[in-house]
Amino acid sequence: RYWSHDEHSFLVIQGDLANCLDELGRNDAALVLKREIYAGAVALLGVSHEDTIGCGGNLVGSLIVQKRFDEARSLLREQLLPVAQRTLGADHNFTLTLKRNLAATLTNNPDCIRDDPRLNC
Repeated sequence: RYWSHDEHSFLVIQGDLANCLDELGRNDAALVLKREIYAGAVALLGVSHEDTIGCGGNLVGSLIVQKRFDEARSLLREQLLPVAQRTLGADHNFTLTLKRNLAATLTNNPDCIRDDPRLNC
């Protein structure tokens, strides 16, 4: 039986592996692993933990790189940003990064209507 800190260390190691996969151009494999890491962090630490929010941010970054804007935007709007703003505050680095990523999902998505001032895709 593993102690919870061992499971947390395992998530960190998986994150390092996912980053290596990204560096090698194996973005699909990295994305699969980042999904597992985020799910594991939610289960182990809860949605409001700073490390979980960071794992979610890493997942969003991979989704944006792969131009999966709708999925990234949904994850940001429905899960990550509300939790980050509530638990970390509006001025926290993670919260600001998540907001910047949300802007990227809106402005880089060719399916968004550019004339919509709210860019509410």
